[in-house]
Amino acid sequence: MTDRVRPAAVAGSFYPAEPGHLRSTVRRLLEAAERSASAADERVPKAIIGPHAGYRYSGPVAATAYASVAGARGIVRRVIIAGPAHFAPVGAVAVSAASAFATPLGRVTVDAELRRRVLDVPGVVVDDVAHRSEHSIEVHLPFVTTVLGDVPVLPLAVGSTGASALAAVLEALWGGAETLVVISTDLSHYHEASVARLLDGRTAAMICRLLAPPPEAACGAAAVAGMLLAARRRGLEVRALDVRNSADTVGDPARVVGYGAFAAFDPAAGDGAER
Repeated sequence: MTDRVRPAAVAGSFYPAEPGHLRSTVRRLLEAAERSASAADERVPKAIIGPHAGYRYSGPVAATAYASVAGARGIVRRVIIAGPAHFAPVGAVAVSAASAFATPLGRVTVDAELRRRVLDVPGVVVDDVAHRSEHSIEVHLPFVTTVLGDVPVLPLAVGSTGASALAAVLEALWGGAETLVVISTDLSHYHEASVARLLDGRTAAMICRLLAPPPEAACGAAAVAGMLLAARRRGLEVRALDVRNSADTVGDPARVVGYGAFAAFDPAAGDGAER
């Protein structure tokens, strides 16, 4: 693979481009999420699901997902982030050839060893076009580094038919508490707020039952489905942490986007040693 850095594509639009502003924004969102958390689970999730819209819209919900792994700093040593490919066709799963992803908070290293291993999984290819303008992974990186520190990531762009390939990737890289899986998705798009709440409530119920949502229910439905397939095989349980839409944060209630934060727990996890 080439030694190069993938530039930030949506800094200054989806989230602040100035480092100090971005750092304070992420910390403020996390502090608010921690204050509002109810029935906190002392366990550290194996996987989380969070949204990828602009921070002013989905940031509070994303922060709820990341607050659930705040206790894993120093334990999590690598993060697999899988999200939809919005701007380029992807057959199954695409990895980036970049050595790092740039963010205003610094470079985030791409885990070259994990990338090498997943290229043995059928359906996984190197495709930098799929990653070039994609925001679904990029917007998670400031949360990852703020909460977990300087950990390497494996960014995966998942196509609409990539659920089984992603499940195979996760099986190959599962590990223990040192490996966190992050799934990036928004929920319903452009319904009236009351309709969105109904639709997103149904989707949340499906996810908590480890059932794959239909493609129209979430833009990252294939990535969610792949994680849930691996979760079923491993006996994980999923809990909804926060389900809201852009009318609940900021925006027009006549045309909203839905967001959800979920955590998947491994009942078989012991002391966090890699298995």
